[in-house]
Amino acid sequence: MKRILLLLLAAAACACGTTPAPSDYAIVAGPGITDDPQWATVVEALGESHPGAQVITYRDSVGETLDALRGMKPRYVAFVERPEQVGRDYIIALNRMSRAVDADIYADYLWGVITGYDAAAARRMVLDAREPLVIRSAVSTLREVSGAKWFESFAYVDDRYEGLCGEKRPGEDSVRHYQTPHRLPDGRPDLLRDFCDYYAAYDPDLITTASHATERNLEMPYSVGNLRCADGALYADFPEGREALRESGKRRVFLPIGNCLIGNVNNTRESMAIAWMNSARAAALVGYVVPTWYGRSGWGGLKYWLTSPGRYTLSEAFFLNQQDLLHQLEGWCPGLGAKAFPFGPEGFAEEDFERANEVAGRELNIDETGFFFDRDVLAFYGDPAWEVRLRELPAEQDYTVTVHNEPGRCTLTVETSPEFSAERMAGDRFKEEHVKELPFSWFFAERLDRPRLAEGEPWQVALDENFLLVYNPGFEPGQTYTIRIDTGE
Repeated sequence: MKRILLLLLAAAACACGTTPAPSDYAIVAGPGITDDPQWATVVEALGESHPGAQVITYRDSVGETLDALRGMKPRYVAFVERPEQVGRDYIIALNRMSRAVDADIYADYLWGVITGYDAAAARRMVLDAREPLVIRSAVSTLREVSGAKWFESFAYVDDRYEGLCGEKRPGEDSVRHYQTPHRLPDGRPDLLRDFCDYYAAYDPDLITTASHATERNLEMPYSVGNLRCADGALYADFPEGREALRESGKRRVFLPIGNCLIGNVNNTRESMAIAWMNSARAAALVGYVVPTWYGRSGWGGLKYWLTSPGRYTLSEAFFLNQQDLLHQLEGWCPGLGAKAFPFGPEGFAEEDFERANEVAGRELNIDETGFFFDRDVLAFYGDPAWEVRLRELPAEQDYTVTVHNEPGRCTLTVETSPEFSAERMAGDRFKEEHVKELPFSWFFAERLDRPRLAEGEPWQVALDENFLLVYNPGFEPGQTYTIRIDTGE
């Protein structure tokens, strides 16, 4: 109770306009959260996870917290909300707010939404993020990860070849691919049965999915069955009746990055996102709140994470991808980053794209439209400071980065090994139809003070206090490169 009281006093100070002490972590508590004894324990748990975190409350609109965030300048922000508060417009607002702390085009903090079917589920999400997690097992519906090099055990149903499945059991070096023996009464492959069996057998740390979805269902590839939700729990909707997913109670990560709408809580606890967090214990979930077609935010974040295994946390990878998107969009259409995409009621209609051209002041090409559309519609649920990473692959650790800080200067030294692959650094051609070559990227362990490239440095960069991106770096095997950054006055 004493801890809750201290947090509530901090919240009251923020709500009354008092400038809080600087902190790397801020907690935004939605309407009534700190007044509710059960939901207040979620805020308390976050405060215990991140000592020194400041609490901000708001009454009507989450935008009311922006002045306090500008005063605090946190690096991480957790938004604690009841699910009824979280919908498409709320997530769009969080994305836009993250760029509004200072005057540049980039996001100023990493953020995540802490919510749940009830306060106990939301608190469990906080507790599950206290210890690091290294992803070692996965189940997927993505052909793109079917090589499974990142995982010690893995199973998938293919979204490009109907009926194709695969498994990599613990101790095996490769995936065994085969046609499923499971069939529906009409002869089609029963991929829903395969997915559920894999989920139970492999008890995955990570689930990645694509194909059709909404806020109320996740469809298997080729429309051969659905996962659905009821009363905060997931179930398979088999022809013979409902069957609950078999859960072990372990914490997981769910990345439906190729699905429409499934990241949208839709202002109700009876949604797929909430059910994944509740019954499947997804302590982190990243998904779209609109129908997706271009896919840069989702596939790009996954690409940053997969192609630098172990280098970035999940939130860092998606953060870096977002800054890459913002930098490229600004280069194509200066000033567009300060404007809002004109989403209609459905979030995906021809007239929306026509209005986007009007907002931009000219006709946008497909990439410009796609980046503009995707910029603000990906939701991140979970503690943004959670240390959840892929396991390192020694064969792909082919360059090292050393950072040296001194007054007024930060110097990065990049050393490439004789086996260095520029193609691998650029993303290994992963999902090129959505995400082209990646720049060299770096997330600073500590924020830099007013960084800018030192005079005479030849690099083409996107640079802010949290990150560095170097485009077309031209790195070659067995070489050493330095990148000098001036800081401070």
